[in-house]
Amino acid sequence: MAHILRVSLDPTERRIIASTLVASFIIFVSYFAWAYGPVATAYWNYQPQEGDIFFQSLPNSLLAKMMEGATDSPYSHCGIITKVNNEWVVYEAHQKVRTTPLIEAIFRGRNYGFAIYRLKADKQSAIGPMLQYIDSQKGKPFDTRFRLEDDELYSSELLYKAYRQATGQSLGKLSRLGQLRWKPYEETIKYFERGPAPLRREIITPKSLSQALELELITAFRIDKMSPNVSPTDSKATSKPK
Repeated sequence: MAHILRVSLDPTERRIIASTLVASFIIFVSYFAWAYGPVATAYWNYQPQEGDIFFQSLPNSLLAKMMEGATDSPYSHCGIITKVNNEWVVYEAHQKVRTTPLIEAIFRGRNYGFAIYRLKADKQSAIGPMLQYIDSQKGKPFDTRFRLEDDELYSSELLYKAYRQATGQSLGKLSRLGQLRWKPYEETIKYFERGPAPLRREIITPKSLSQALELELITAFRIDKMSPNVSPTDSKATSKPK
């Protein structure tokens, strides 16, 4: 058996194998740098501060497509950045209210795009109370119906309520569903509602939150050049989307 496994290669064959391995390694490194280099650079260049507001476009989600299409914005999700155990994380309502490592949150976004907003200097005192409120909401489920109720929460609602709890004021402006471009997404809305679209329901959208006068844009990577992630027409939901 040892004799069978012992393989003798002449110098030419060794050079071919070595060249192939080196070329494969170079191709792998080049692809990795091309695919992930720009977003990694954007991440390392960003200097997080506690209380920064994180926006992104979530891929492969009917709810995200509905939110982006209805508001004509690439922002379908948001959260607030803080530090936990010496690691930067995003407090967010994503599946449930939870923390997610910042780098993980960035890399799950569509085309790795993200934007960071920050409360203006005279509003920074709200950050501590906001984080306390959000921490008290941990574990609550995500609200697929986008209601302003407390048993379930969606991403922009979590931040809106946190700021209101901290200051008694609003961050962004509420809109009624009927004021948005809801019609192409009627079937998706009806699926989650188990009934007709509630056109008078007030919601706070990520786009509205980003337009709050209390916030200023700090940095944006790719997302500022994105179009909303929408389908030409809304197809009827036949299974529960993510």
